[in-house]
This record gives sequence, structure tokens and C-alpha cells, in this order.
Amino acid sequence: MNLEQASRQLEALGNPTRLQIYRTLVRAGHAGLPVGGLQERIGIAASTLSHHLKRLVDTGLVTQERHATTLICRAHYPAMDALIGYLADECCADAACVASEAAAS
Repeated sequence: MNLEQASRQLEALGNPTRLQIYRTLVRAGHAGLPVGGLQERIGIAASTLSHHLKRLVDTGLVTQERHATTLICRAHYPAMDALIGYLADECCADAACVASEAAAS
């Protein structure tokens, strides 16, 4: 994961509707949800849902798979794990520097 990719994914999740869609798919687990079921749970128009799903798919956070006439949407867990890992990777890395600076003051 790099800064640009993390930025695009966070920007996509920064929209309340997309965040709601994504959280709904995360809650659904690996089975995912058909678009119609997702639309019912979120309660938005099909065209609006399609627009938001495209953004989530384009950033790699959501995958879609067609089964006959049904389009199944799933949270792409490896992408979610990579984003969370990127955010937490260097947690407290500079804490020793901050502690040293505080002690020097």
C-alpha cells in the first residue's frame, strides 16, 4: 500500500453513503450481498447505489461477481486489511523522539 492508494480509499470512504454501503458489506461477511439486497438495506435508489459502488470497486475496496442475473457485492477484505495496516503500521514510531524531547525540556 502506498500513500496515493490509501488516500483514494479513504476519500471513497469519506462519503457517508459509501461508508454505509461498505460497512453493510463488511457485516455481510464473505458471502456478500446481491445488489438488490444491498439496496433494500441501505434504502437508496438503484442509480445512486450503482454510482457509489463503482467508486468502491474502482478503489479496490469492493469486488463484484455475477451469478446468472444476480450481481454479488463483497467487501474486499485484503484491501481493508492493507488499509488498516497502512494506518497502524508506524503507530508510536516517533514516541521515543517525543519522550526524549519532553525529557530535554
